[in-house]
Amino acid sequence: MNHLAYLNKFFYKYRWRLLLGILFVFVSNYFRVLQPQYIRYALDLVVENVSFYKSYDGFEVQTAFYSLLGKTLLIFGGLVLLLALMMGIFMYFMRQTIIVMSRLIEYDLRNEIYVHYQKLSLDFYKLNNTGDLMARITEDVSKVRMYLGPAIMYSINLVSLFIMVISSMLSVNKEMTLYALLPLPFLSISIYYVSNLINKKSEIIQGQLSTLNSSSQEIYSGIRVVKSYVQEIPMTKFFTEQSNDYKEKSMGLARIQALFFPLMLLLIGASTILVIYVGGQQVAKGSITPGNIAEFVIYVNMLTWPVTSIGWVASLIQRASASQKRINEFLKEEPSIQNIENRDYKLEGDIIFDKVDFIYPDSGIKAINNVSFSLEKGKKMALIGKTGAGKSTVADLLVRMYDVNNGSIKIDGKNIEKHNLNILRQRIGYVPQDVFLFSDTVAGNIAFGREESSREEVEDFARHAAVYNDIMGLSEGFDTIVGERGVTLSGGQKQRISIARALIKQPSILILDDCLSAVDTTTEQQILSYLKGALADKTTIIITHRIYSSLNFDKIIVLDEGQIVEEGIHEELLERKGFYYEMYEQQKLEEEEV
Repeated sequence: MNHLAYLNKFFYKYRWRLLLGILFVFVSNYFRVLQPQYIRYALDLVVENVSFYKSYDGFEVQTAFYSLLGKTLLIFGGLVLLLALMMGIFMYFMRQTIIVMSRLIEYDLRNEIYVHYQKLSLDFYKLNNTGDLMARITEDVSKVRMYLGPAIMYSINLVSLFIMVISSMLSVNKEMTLYALLPLPFLSISIYYVSNLINKKSEIIQGQLSTLNSSSQEIYSGIRVVKSYVQEIPMTKFFTEQSNDYKEKSMGLARIQALFFPLMLLLIGASTILVIYVGGQQVAKGSITPGNIAEFVIYVNMLTWPVTSIGWVASLIQRASASQKRINEFLKEEPSIQNIENRDYKLEGDIIFDKVDFIYPDSGIKAINNVSFSLEKGKKMALIGKTGAGKSTVADLLVRMYDVNNGSIKIDGKNIEKHNLNILRQRIGYVPQDVFLFSDTVAGNIAFGREESSREEVEDFARHAAVYNDIMGLSEGFDTIVGERGVTLSGGQKQRISIARALIKQPSILILDDCLSAVDTTTEQQILSYLKGALADKTTIIITHRIYSSLNFDKIIVLDEGQIVEEGIHEELLERKGFYYEMYEQQKLEEEEV
């Protein structure tokens, strides 16, 4: 229950619903416990009056007596039905308070997890797979909800019914009560033992379910690769192995749970037999009436479902505990990137890197080493280098996906770690190398950059990104659903839509990370011409492995193995005939061959 203690704050939040639900449980069970007592009165009435009825055999008064007895029994029957109706009404109220409370807490908990996920830093997502994240916010929360609703409701029901039933039984005959409850200690011991087994197996099963979700999610995301390499059968075999592992673990749990119901029914049956046997002896002694035996049998059977549900409730609690433990593991994760500033202000766009070192926390790879440069507001810089030179790392550090290990990054003369993180990211337009589009309309993906964007603005910035004509050629134009991750579009179309999404923000700083690699030369020139004109006053960093001689950069930095090897403008770097010159000549040869 230690892991489930996290949920206590929700119980406090919805305390009035919970307290009202507990009240309804007790009221409902009060009317339920009254029913056997009226049945006892009716049965005793019949038994006591049978001899009188027979003594009037042959007399007219016998008919009148029979009619009176029938009416009396009818009244008792009506009272029992009325009590059952009242019990049902309060049971309905009980579910409307406690079960609805569990749904509200489920909603709150799922939202809390989702919000917390969004706060966590990029390194967290690199260390944890998507399938596991999804399992915790869906499957695990659903199992916790079963504890919050059914488990609590049936537990309260069990406690209240036990108190009322045992009190009623003791008021009739203590000896019969003792015999009726004799099997219960054995029941408690068996439940304790089996519950421990359920807890251990539940944790294992939830872990395997996360593995199963991760595997299937990865296969679905990479279905193009699976199909192109004709790996459907091996992937099916792999998934089948994972499924079989989950099935075997689940079957093991099911076998343990299967012990509960037969065991409980056996013990309840033993209680009924003991009641009839001991009750018969008590009737012979004159200590109780035959109606009391019927009353006790009904009481014992009344306890059958609540007692039987102990096993099920124990299973729900153990599963919920295992699931909440997994949820708590992520909720306790603190984002490595902390926002210490909430003030609103304008970002100008002056950038300074001062002896920056960075090592990726997940892999331990040193991406950049002793990198220093400055870029004034409105200037344009190219960051050039081969694959793995550390170019994208510079972009990640500028939008503060990570914090530097050594050195500092300053924007507008202020350390990036002291900037308002929301302002920083709102005022930086970033087109990452790995383009991502949502399963939404084209217009929705572009407007994602700025929610209040009008349709006219969306279309204008699509023109700036040289993708307007492509969009109009789609079946529904700007209202075309692009599919998951933009699967229905070409690589170049996705890149240009991503550029439009960054441009519509009208940022102070624009970072384009190798986002023109999938476009043709003509389209490339269209985009570059817009960058030269409309973004003249914006600080722009273009990260690329190509050289754009047509774009007059104020500064070009060449990275190799995480270090700056050359710095200057286009003409200066060509004159030095170093790393940049070699790249330029190689590019010219490739273009001539084409």
